[in-house]
Amino acid sequence: MSVSPEERFHQRQPRYSKEEFARRGDELYESQVRQQVEEGNHGKIVAIDIETGSFEVADDTIAATDRLYERVPDAQPWVIRIGHRTVYRFARSLKKSV
Repeated sequence: MSVSPEERFHQRQPRYSKEEFARRGDELYESQVRQQVEEGNHGKIVAIDIETGSFEVADDTIAATDRLYERVPDAQPWVIRIGHRTVYRFARSLKKSV
């Protein structure tokens, strides 16, 4: 069962501050999720419900959160790229222009 576009863009309300999201998400990842997902999934995305500890792994954030919402419709997802400190990386080009 996949999530419809209406459900994907349904306005879910966060129940925690950004700081609490980060604290809970990082704590769950380190204490329960990391050891289950790290091997063989480097660079993939894990979406963790910060209330239940349920999680889903996928190649991108939309797929991971969609799968999590299928299992936990009212999830409060925290998203982490496995093996990295951040989900996205922003860098400027180091090429010299001629």
